[in-house]
Order: sequence, then structure tokens, then C-alpha cells
Amino acid sequence: MALRQIRLNEDAILRKKSKRVEQIDDRIRQLLEDMAETMYHSKTGGGLAAPQVGILKRLVVIDMGQGLIQLVNPVILEQEGIQEVIEGCLSLPNTWGKLKRPAKVTVQALNEKGEEIILTGTGDLAKCFCHEIEHLDGILFTDFVTEYINI
Repeated sequence: MALRQIRLNEDAILRKKSKRVEQIDDRIRQLLEDMAETMYHSKTGGGLAAPQVGILKRLVVIDMGQGLIQLVNPVILEQEGIQEVIEGCLSLPNTWGKLKRPAKVTVQALNEKGEEIILTGTGDLAKCFCHEIEHLDGILFTDFVTEYINI
């Protein structure tokens, strides 16, 4: 495993659309492990998308306290309700804002073994699903901020 450099601020790659992963092989599994190690190494990270480490592939890792989730080609199937949240991003250090997110989100993806999984998250996990999957389409949380705050 290796720490990857997180792309910051106005790095153009953060605004590009990621490509589908066609085959889950050892290189993809290694990248997922590196992304997880990079996320865990940060003080505030609950998730990390591949574009944040300079790779335009549809890969996400998340750990909101229930253990590591590795998602390949994730898509949001359903969204329910609304919650007001405070978000930050490892690619936008010291930037925090209020925005609205779905209260419940269901995601379909492949895991690191290539098996189809369907996960449902509420609260912070729902927020994180949205935030990380948006990274795969070049969307940043700041696109939706209603108010910036200092933390």
C-alpha cells in the first residue's frame, strides 16, 4: 500500500468525468487499498474518490465508522428526504459549508471482488455517498453550498 497525493483546490482533474472500470484486477484492488490508506492518513476524511488522487476511474472508498466500503462504478439508485449538512473535502482544505443532501441514499456498485452490491445509507453515510459519487462526475460540494462556515 502507498499514500497517494491528494489533488487540491483548482486542479483541473477534479472537474473531469471519470471512466467506468471495465475489469477489476490486481491494479484496481491496489488502487483501492492505496486510496483507503490515503483516506485513513488524513485527519478529516470519511471518503475519497479516485479523481482526488489523480485517477479518472469510477472508484470510491468510504469509512464513516462502520468499516471500509470500496465501490467500483457506483450509481445512486434512490434518494429520499432532505437533510441540512455541513461538508468539507480533502481536496478543498479548510473549506466548510452548509448544503442540503438526501436523508437516505441507495447505491449500486461492484465491490473489490467484482460482486454486485446494493447499499443504503442514512445521515452521514448518505451524505458521503452523494459527495464521493459526485466527484466521479467532476462535481464538488461547493457547487451546492448555501453558506460557508468557519470550523
